[in-house]
Amino acid sequence: MKKLSRKRFLQQCGALGAAAALSPLPSVAASVRVVADKKIRVGVIGCGSVSGMYLPHLSKSPFVELVSACDIIPERAKKAAEKYRIANHYPHIDQMLAGAPFDLFVNLTNMQEHGRLNRQALMANKHVWSEKPMANTYREGRDLLDLARQRKLRIWGAPAVVNSPQFAFMAKTINEGKLGKVAAAHAHYGHLGPTWSAFFYEKGGGSLPDLGVYNLATLTGLLGPAVSVVAMTNVITPARKTDDKGEIKVVAEDNAMVLMAHASGALSHVQCGFNYFDPYGHEGSGQERPTISLVGTRGGMHLIGYDWKPFGVDLATLDDEKGKRYATDSGGYVWEQGASVIAECLATGKEPLINAEHALHVLEVIEAARESQASGRRITLQSTFRWPVV
Repeated sequence: MKKLSRKRFLQQCGALGAAAALSPLPSVAASVRVVADKKIRVGVIGCGSVSGMYLPHLSKSPFVELVSACDIIPERAKKAAEKYRIANHYPHIDQMLAGAPFDLFVNLTNMQEHGRLNRQALMANKHVWSEKPMANTYREGRDLLDLARQRKLRIWGAPAVVNSPQFAFMAKTINEGKLGKVAAAHAHYGHLGPTWSAFFYEKGGGSLPDLGVYNLATLTGLLGPAVSVVAMTNVITPARKTDDKGEIKVVAEDNAMVLMAHASGALSHVQCGFNYFDPYGHEGSGQERPTISLVGTRGGMHLIGYDWKPFGVDLATLDDEKGKRYATDSGGYVWEQGASVIAECLATGKEPLINAEHALHVLEVIEAARESQASGRRITLQSTFRWPVV
């Protein structure tokens, strides 16, 4: 791979930022008609496990009016509507889109359905916030973004890790050169796997789009777009018992190791899987150990707690070799805040840090990791995004 000087890398990043600014993607302020009280009308599809985190957050937002709930299991939509005082509930997306008008479509369904449902919402002239991934392939995601631009709409995809104060602190530390030239980074996230739905283990599921996606978003957000990927993935547990389908054969990877080369020269590594014993459990309560580490020529930095639930950042440098813990205040950040943040941005005209191009880049990394496993080759990436994020 051709070496790139730090100066040239920063010049390219600046040019990339300028190109992004000239993109035909409409500004937030220009892309929605805000109602008189500055509330964005929201329709939520998928009233299962994840909605139990999203709906409480959305219901408390001063920028949100929850208009409709939808689920293919009608009783779940009905219960959600009753609990959160949502006026309308529907058993099918067609009825939802043809029903009470709303502005922002929040997609919390099984990941295999995201691309199809997001397209329907865009065709019905709705802005879209999608849980990860926003599509099942990079090509499908790119088509969705192109469709949004054509229709003067916006689409965003989880995760929202770039919103945390800890991410901001780490980005600022790197940008100010306190780590010197960053050489390497490592991130990990795993647990013993969800049981509530089979889709995690079926084609289009997997530990990469469910777990690794957080670390991939964080590391590319901190170090810039990746230019190539080498990976190994496999299945450790070939059969799983799930609540909705009983015992199933595992098709999607439940164990993954991904190595990324960034344009700056830094190398980063992500490991994730559904076979990890973790004394802190799925929710990570009490997690006080590093899950993300970066090292450079002048210092090292460690994120304490998961990047979706961070507690602080440990930083040591040549100027302070003992180091200290910083950014211990969450600032209100929670992983489920993405749709609420987008609603606020639509209502106020503020541009969010979360960026569709970044979500698509992460999706291409996931696709490249699987291609690398299948072919045994290093895979070159085509996508990029505006960087630095902060």
